[in-house]
Amino acid sequence: MEIRRDVFQAIADPTRRAILALVALQAMTPGAIAENFNSSRQTISKHIQILNECQLLDQTQSGREIHYHFNPQKMKVIADWLEPYRQMWEGRLTAMDDLLNEMQTKKNRIKK
Repeated sequence: MEIRRDVFQAIADPTRRAILALVALQAMTPGAIAENFNSSRQTISKHIQILNECQLLDQTQSGREIHYHFNPQKMKVIADWLEPYRQMWEGRLTAMDDLLNEMQTKKNRIKK
């Protein structure tokens, strides 16, 4: 039975987000990834497996070594989902900034 995970499950864990940040900089072997954490290699391997299942990481094999690469195309799924919320909050924050500027302008006029 094949387990299907989605990208949101994968990025829910802070260790997996840290792994993605590391691998986004350069391709890494599982051992090199594990060296950056205080967790056991088995724990990090499980996190890598989940990221790989979600296609956030791609793997290539060179001889006996496996290298994991960041898959930016899969991150687009996350970015696309977040975009409407980003736009909504950007609009709200801009409106709040405009209101604060207007209040400051009125305050300055009253002082004069």
